[in-house]
Amino acid sequence: METNILLENGTNELEVLEFMVGNNSYGINVAKVKEIVPYAKITPVPNSHPSVEGIFMPRDKMITVVDLADVIKAPESENVNNDMLIITNFNQLSVAFHVHKVLGIHRVSWADIITPDATVSSAENGIATGIVKLNNKLIVILDFERIVSEIAPATGLKVDEVEKFASRERNTLPIYIAEDSQLLMKLISESIKKSGYNNLNLSMNGKDCWDKLEELAKGADSNTILDKVRCVITDIEMPLMDGHRLTKLIKSHPVLKSVPVVIFSSLISEEMRRKGEQLGADVQLSKPEIGLLVEELDKLLDVK
Repeated sequence: METNILLENGTNELEVLEFMVGNNSYGINVAKVKEIVPYAKITPVPNSHPSVEGIFMPRDKMITVVDLADVIKAPESENVNNDMLIITNFNQLSVAFHVHKVLGIHRVSWADIITPDATVSSAENGIATGIVKLNNKLIVILDFERIVSEIAPATGLKVDEVEKFASRERNTLPIYIAEDSQLLMKLISESIKKSGYNNLNLSMNGKDCWDKLEELAKGADSNTILDKVRCVITDIEMPLMDGHRLTKLIKSHPVLKSVPVVIFSSLISEEMRRKGEQLGADVQLSKPEIGLLVEELDKLLDVK
């Protein structure tokens, strides 16, 4: 699949792959897409989740196939022979999603992606992370990480990893977190607090976090700013401003550049890691590893 979005740094843009399930259009960040192939023969697996069609093996790797129509309660395909499989890679997993049609790739700004309100997507059960208007129609960007974690909870955030830190002394080092998923923000912040970090400032997108940081930088220098913000933890995929753009702004700011930035995302591939390094990220971790996140925080903030 031809794409050059990964070659550019901090543009606050993404490429959205538009596809159809039933009569509606949906989207996925191209950074999560490994391959698109025609629908293939699927081998059912007994006693698997109802949304799991089974497995198939392109080349020498076995991949689980999720029926997206079942997940979103859409009509089944009228002709499965014309369907497609979108093979994804995130959270160190490869999963194929069965869709009915692939329409193409659109380059958009994160600033144009609207966050669904609580009437559309709640923290408890919503799977829409954003909505973008393209060619006079609305495309719903789905939360594929959540879909997979609800099918296989063991693939989600490993919050039990922080239990070993629960008895530590509390501290008030100021940490800013940017994460658009309400559910993940709750899990991440609770896990970090359990590990002893009590002073957290939470933002649901990079723009909100950046606005706060800019305000903190007024009247400060590269040393005194660390009294106000000791570290920033950011996701990559967020509406209004993504984590790479946020990282670029922090690391190019005369005052804020001394603040450590941790990118905590499901998209930490080899290419994305190179991009984060070029932007100046101090640490990059894949999202399931919450225990490693706490360990890296300890190193950056010199907490024993």
